[in-house]
Parts: sequence; structure tokens; C-alpha cells
Amino acid sequence: MSTAIVTGQPVPGSSLEDDLRSLGFDVLVAVDAAEAETALAAAPAAERVALVDARFVGHPHALRLGLTDPRFPLAAVPGAVTAGPAARQALTRAVARETSAGSSGGTALAVGSLADRIVTALDADGSEVHRPELGSLVAAVPADPQARNEARQAVAAVDDEAVRLKSAVKSRDGFFTTFFISPYSRYLARWCARRGLTPNQVTTASLLTALIAAGCAATGTRAGFVAAGVLLIASFVLDCTDGQLARYALKYSTLGAWLDATFDRAKEYAYYAGLALGAARGGDDVWALALGAMILQTCRHVVDFSFNEANHDATANTSPTAALSDRLDSVGWTVWLRRMIVLPIGERWAMIAVLTAATTPRITFCVLLVGCALAATYTTAGRVLRSLTRRARRTDRAARALADLADSGPLGEAVRRAAKGGLPGLAVPAVAFLGGAAVVTSCALTANGSPLPVIGALLYVLTSALAVARPLKGALDWLVPPFFRAAEYGTVLALAGKAGVNGALPAAFGLVAAVAYHHYDTVYRIRGNAGAPPAWLTRVIGGHEGRTLLVAVLAAVLTASQFTVALTVLAVSVALVVLAESIRFWVSSHLGGAPAVHDEGEPA
Repeated sequence: MSTAIVTGQPVPGSSLEDDLRSLGFDVLVAVDAAEAETALAAAPAAERVALVDARFVGHPHALRLGLTDPRFPLAAVPGAVTAGPAARQALTRAVARETSAGSSGGTALAVGSLADRIVTALDADGSEVHRPELGSLVAAVPADPQARNEARQAVAAVDDEAVRLKSAVKSRDGFFTTFFISPYSRYLARWCARRGLTPNQVTTASLLTALIAAGCAATGTRAGFVAAGVLLIASFVLDCTDGQLARYALKYSTLGAWLDATFDRAKEYAYYAGLALGAARGGDDVWALALGAMILQTCRHVVDFSFNEANHDATANTSPTAALSDRLDSVGWTVWLRRMIVLPIGERWAMIAVLTAATTPRITFCVLLVGCALAATYTTAGRVLRSLTRRARRTDRAARALADLADSGPLGEAVRRAAKGGLPGLAVPAVAFLGGAAVVTSCALTANGSPLPVIGALLYVLTSALAVARPLKGALDWLVPPFFRAAEYGTVLALAGKAGVNGALPAAFGLVAAVAYHHYDTVYRIRGNAGAPPAWLTRVIGGHEGRTLLVAVLAAVLTASQFTVALTVLAVSVALVVLAESIRFWVSSHLGGAPAVHDEGEPA
């Protein structure tokens, strides 16, 4: 329960107190600033507290947006201000000053709303007060009966619930999601809200549905494939619903954001594994395609993450490429075409579902690989052009984020210290690419037992260390983490594919999935302003260069069957360590009251 302190003389016929109670507030009444200060001091320190002018006229959803969003310690709409536990001290100081000014006979006290004066004081203190975009919603403190009547008429003219439903849908989404899912999933979100379901429960239901879909695909039968396609779409509907429920009910949390992002990856990659198992039942081995699809999709995401983090603090992009993009966005149909070209999660999952039901796993993976490759080429080329033509200086924060995404381990750190210097300009991504290409090529083109993959891996340790020897502030330095991901995952794929024994590629799939989870977890921590995973974790699992060298050595000294066992053991070990630390971190952050997070970023 939160506390709302209604200030001023009650207005006959007002439903304000009822509206506040419907939003979960315990309502207290304070005639003046002194009583408000007393009530504020008596409210439990762990609760959110709000000051609302008794003359307030507006939509309940305007109050909901202004007073209940857990992402913001301080928030306000006209006539109301709220503070979470982290901002109670700032609110208390502002109210105390207002009380002091009133007792000294300040003439300004007779003007305006107490809540609005408190917001002005908070602004003067330098406190960051969130003011939600209300659009057509009304929130006002009328000064006289005529203004009050006009405000009430404005409230009656706008459908509060229609606005709430519309705002539940993500502001920027893909074509398939916008036109084929959101028109009805928003109503499912409202149904869930009215029955007290939480976004995390819907997220979990989406995961379970996707896992059942993967199980159906693993049967290898046509009926199983059809059921898998239908259930995959159902899982995506629930995936959209959980975010819409969070926006509809303003139920955001750090844990929820992590579960939503993590489960999206788990669902898709588990489905790939299910398709590969189903194909194997029919005598077709597509594990290499499944692993290739996971690698390509993961590298695409790392390109997105690295580029966005590199430009997190950059000023507006004034490059010619950005100007062209803005001009294209001014033509309506090109916006949707460009969103579809990048094959976001909605289009991608719809394509996978249809192909699963109508064709074979091999065709599904081949089309997926071609589509993702074209999308990756389009997005990466555009970002390279933007980076080369823009004028912007990278901040220390951006360089730190790229270094964290690089995931360099103790071997790379030792080489970096010994090198005592970095590479100039565009040489950084070039060296990272060449080192990665060398190790993957040596693994793919040499016979089993050859020492060349080990030599290639040692070269990779050297080049990857040189690439991160200085802060990653160059124009194209955001390409370094994706090159590292492609090199490590590609090495595992090449060596497992050459092993030529049953179980090698599934074991490689498990290892890449475990390592990819660690890399995604790093991204989600950075996005939540929690920093990278602890240094001990990177040391324990070896860093990207250490794992690449280890896999190359294992392939050189072990038989194919022994190598398969070693990959399995390594996959299980890495998964246990990174999962245990990740779960510990996110659960403790949630229980510790970490700020709520809700990411409205690019479609995944």
C-alpha cells in the first residue's frame, strides 16, 4: 500500500479520493502544508507517497501515470507529485521549506497548488522529476468553478480506457506485431490485469508455451511440426502481452525486464534445438544449421548492443547517412519496409512458425539463415556508414561498455599488459576481424588432430588482446565485440562439425548457448546500469580468447569421441557457473529494491 496525502479543502462531488484508492493508495487529508508535512513524516519510509491537490480534476489514468510508475523516484502531473523511497528525503525537504515559508507569512503561498509548488522546489534543488506524456488525458487544478466545469467536460470528452489500451502497445514495433498481434493482445493484457496476473507470470507462460512447441517439433512428425508452429505463434502473443500488461498496469521491475529479455533468447534457441531433434528423428542431421542460425542471430544482437552502447552518450547524428534515413522515414511505406527488412522477432518467429508447419527443418533453417544474413548485412552496413561519416566523440562510459561486451579474460589481459600500447584508428576492428578469421579458417580447413587450429587460436589471443589494448573510442570500435563473438562461436562450430561423430554438434550447441547466455546477461546488466558481471566470473570461465584456445587444444589432443565429451562437460560447467551468478544477481537486485526497468528499445 502507498500513501496519498490530499491537500486543501475537499471539493463536494469530487471522486478524487475514490480514484486514489482504486490506484492502491491509502488516502489521508491535510488542510495545509504543515499537516501535509506531519502526514508525510508519519508515512512508512519504505512506501511510495504522493501529494495531491484536493481540487484536482483529471482522468484516473493520468493519476496512474503520474503517481504509480515504479521506474521513477520522483514524478508529477499538474496538481500531484509522488516520491518513491529513494526520493523521500528530497520531497520531505521541499515540503519542510514550504511549511517554513508559510509560517513566515510568504504571500506566494496563497497562489497555486501545494503539489505544484513542491515540484517547483524540487526542480530548483536539481532533483529529476519525471513528467509523463499525457497526450489527450486531462490533469488540472481549476482555479474557479467555471474552469472546473470546463475541465470536467474535457475529461468526459476523452475515453480514459481507450487511451490506456493504446498506450499499452509499444511505441515502435515491427509490422507483424503491430498489425497481426497487438490489435488483440492488448485486450488479453487488460484481461490479465483485471484478474491480478503479473507480467512475470505471463512471461513464464510464454516460455512454457515455447518449450512445449520445441517438444512438439522434436517429435519429427508432420502433426508435431504443425502444432509447434501454432504454439510458437501463441508463445509470441504471450510475449507481446507481458510487455503490454506492464505498460497497461505500470507493473515494471528489474527482475521482469531480465526475465522478458532472457526468456526470449531461451525460447528461440530451445526451438532451434527442438527442430534439430525432430529432423534427426527423420534421418536428417541439421545440427550444424541450427548452431549456425543461433550464432548468426546472437552476433546480430551483439552488433545492435555494441552500436547502441557506443553511441549511448553521443549527440545527434548529423551524418549524411542519418539524414537519408530521416528522409526515408518521412515516406510512410518505407518505415514499415525498413522495419521488416531487419527481420525483427515478430517477422522472424512468424516465418519460422509457417515454415515449420509447411516444410522441413532443413528448409526452415536455410531460409532463416539467408534472411538473417541479409538483415545483418543491411543493418551493419548502415551503421558502419553512419559511424564513418558522423562527428562524435565516444565517452568513457561508452568505451567501458564496449570493453565489458568484449569479455576479455586473463590470457588477453596478460598479453595486453605485455604489449604496452594499442593500435591506431581503424586498425583496431581490422585486427580483431583478421584474428578471428584466422582461427575460424584454420579450424575449418585443416584435418582433425592438426596443430594449426591451436596456432590460429594463439594468434587470436594475441590479436584480440591488441584490439582492446586501449579504450575502444574509435569510429568502428563497436565492431570489436561482434567480431569476438563470431570468432569464438565459429571456432566451436567448425571443430565440432569436423569431429564427425554423433553428439559433437549438439554438445557444441549447448556450449555456445551457455556462453551466449553469459554475453546476453552482460548486456542486460549494462542496460540496467548495473555494470558488467564480476571479474571473478570472467576469470573462471576464461574469457572469449581463453575458451577459444581451450576448445582448439581439446580438439587437437583428444579423439573425436573424447572431444564430444569434453565439449559437453565444458558446456555444463559454464552453464552452471553463469546461471548461478546471474540468478543470484538479478534476484538480489530485485529484492534489494533496484530501480524498475522497462526497455522500449529496438525489436529483437
